[in-house]
Amino acid sequence: MPSSIHHDIVLPVPPKVVFDELLDADRFAAFSGTPAQIDPVEGGSFSLFSGQILGRNIELVDGERVVQAWRVAGWEPGVYSVARFDLRASGTGTEIGFDHTGYPTAAHDELDAGWHAMYWNPMRSHLEAS
Repeated sequence: MPSSIHHDIVLPVPPKVVFDELLDADRFAAFSGTPAQIDPVEGGSFSLFSGQILGRNIELVDGERVVQAWRVAGWEPGVYSVARFDLRASGTGTEIGFDHTGYPTAAHDELDAGWHAMYWNPMRSHLEAS
C-alpha cells in the first residue's frame, strides 16, 4: 500500500487566490461548507471541517507554497502527516503540485479520495462560481 499521495491539480485562478483559499478561514469555510479556524502564520494552528482535520502551518510562502502538519481528529494522539501544496502560475490559472506523506497506511484510499471530494472539487466549483 502506498505511503504517499500525489495530485496535480489545475485551478482557474492565480496562485495567490489559491493560497488565500487554503489559509483564510472565511474563504475555506465558503468552499468547504463547514466551519474553519485558521491562524494563517507559520506555526499557526488550524481546525477544518468542524474539527475533523487539525494541524499547524509549518511553512508558508505567499502565493507559492503551503506546508502543514495535518491530522484527522480520530488518529492516534500525536500522529501527524505532512500536506504540501506547491502553487505555480499556469497562464491565468494555477497548477498545484500536492503531496501528502506520513499518514497511517490504512488511511490511504480514504485520504486519496477525500482530497478530491473535500478540497479539489468544491474549491474548483467555488472559484468558478466567483
